[in-house]
Amino acid sequence: MPRTVSRIDVHQHLWPDPFLAALGRRSAAPALRHAPGGGLTLVLAGEAEAPFEPAPHDPDRRRDDLRADGIDRALVCMSVPLGVETLPRAEAQPVLDAWHDGVFALGDPFDVWGAVALDGAQTADVDALLDRGAAGIALPAAAFTRPEAVAAVRPLLEALQERDRPLLVHPGAVPPGTPSVPWWPAAVGYVTELHAAWHGFGAWARPALETLRVVFVALAGCAPLHVERFVGRGGPALAAFDPLTFYDTSSYGPRAIEAVGAVVGLDQLVHGSDRPVLGAPHEHGLGAAGDHALTSVNPARLLAGETAPAVEVLA
Repeated sequence: MPRTVSRIDVHQHLWPDPFLAALGRRSAAPALRHAPGGGLTLVLAGEAEAPFEPAPHDPDRRRDDLRADGIDRALVCMSVPLGVETLPRAEAQPVLDAWHDGVFALGDPFDVWGAVALDGAQTADVDALLDRGAAGIALPAAAFTRPEAVAAVRPLLEALQERDRPLLVHPGAVPPGTPSVPWWPAAVGYVTELHAAWHGFGAWARPALETLRVVFVALAGCAPLHVERFVGRGGPALAAFDPLTFYDTSSYGPRAIEAVGAVVGLDQLVHGSDRPVLGAPHEHGLGAAGDHALTSVNPARLLAGETAPAVEVLA
């Protein structure tokens, strides 16, 4: 029996040709450079230079990947660790424009998390992207790790809330001084930043934004697992039980997914693969009913604030 509700991946990355060209024109990080022996090298502040392979970002190849994964709809996010959003606006905007021009032109089955230059950001930036068709807006996790940072982006969050659109929180650029071990940024830095952002959002954003839906990538660094510790020290106890806060499963497998779900509830988990960073998505380990919740019902609540209609779940 065919599916009657779309299966959604809420977290992928895709670098369209206009975006690659814009990065190629930059002389400072983030930038793409032609390597002496051929190919491309990605240059980032705070991370070692690394080879970049454009093939996984080919839209037709990605469509094939989606079909293989059984995914009907994918939301693409600009790669926030590049740090484009935090560049001076004169530098950031041409790169952001190139990315948006490329991804909005893709059409089905892709949807877009919009990105804004935080230097001088205004609610008009958010409204323009939503009017253009963005499903919501993505912001770097560092925007939620200090009260003053939250205050700076609060107008953007209010614009999202007013339009009833969601926020995606994603790790940002690696700070200077990060250890040079290749796995350190993703396994330590990103997790730490997400953990701090989850606490900061609960403490300084949620009280003033009661109806804003938000999704943290990578299970928010598993921050909800620490609920007993921060509650015992006077932290925002309800942060772990917020029905408008969602957690995508990217980069984690069944053990972490089950553990976080046991705290926040299965209804708050959504499927995210982080393609093409990690390739094929991990199995959730929650069975057919759990897979249906993570790929269909819960993403519908995140994106539209609605519950998807009940359908027969195929074993």
